[in-house]
Amino acid sequence: MPPNSTPDRPAMPSGPDALLTALLVLDRIQARALLDAARAESDPLTVIENLVRPALEEIGRRWEDGDCALSQVYMSGRICEELVEELLAQSSESEIPHAHALETTPPRLAIAVLEDHHLLGKQIVRTVLLAAGYKVIDYGRQDVDGLFERVRDDQIDILMVSTLMLPAALRVRVLMDRLGALSPRPRVVVGGAPYRFDEGLWREVGADAVGLSAGDVLQILERLSQADT
Repeated sequence: MPPNSTPDRPAMPSGPDALLTALLVLDRIQARALLDAARAESDPLTVIENLVRPALEEIGRRWEDGDCALSQVYMSGRICEELVEELLAQSSESEIPHAHALETTPPRLAIAVLEDHHLLGKQIVRTVLLAAGYKVIDYGRQDVDGLFERVRDDQIDILMVSTLMLPAALRVRVLMDRLGALSPRPRVVVGGAPYRFDEGLWREVGADAVGLSAGDVLQILERLSQADT
């Protein structure tokens, strides 16, 4: 080696697999470094869709297959929630999509996670909605009965439901049956990994629309709002 030279430092691993490894061992520092490196090259929603979402979906799949513990599912979700919240807080206004001005009274919106442990998808969609000027009621994690009662009592027009695991996604069918007793029935938008893996699942459970990424939600809301006018 020539004098005064230094050995090349190995490149830091990148991509969903690297983030997956960090999350499985609950390495928050490494996870933050990976997100920071990706953020230097892409906008926040791209980082979330291309890095965070695939890693969390793989953790969910491994849990369903019995290959990781529920504590890993929960803690990896909490780590990503905190890091994504920081990521979005540092974003410029131009990096978050905005809604077109509505000519009518905006709908009463609510968002919830149905019978699942990951809140990250809901948090991302909620952030996009708030940045776009929408008001949205956050119900957090709910079961079918609790969510139905909240929607009924608050007279919600459009409900957004996030799920990570297939059993929770299938429970939307039960929720839709309950909501069918309301007049008018709230529109329901679903999102999450099961709906990306099965393109027809949202129709099977009776939802009105599906969002395959956080950026889809504004166009969906505008379309549903216009359909109701």
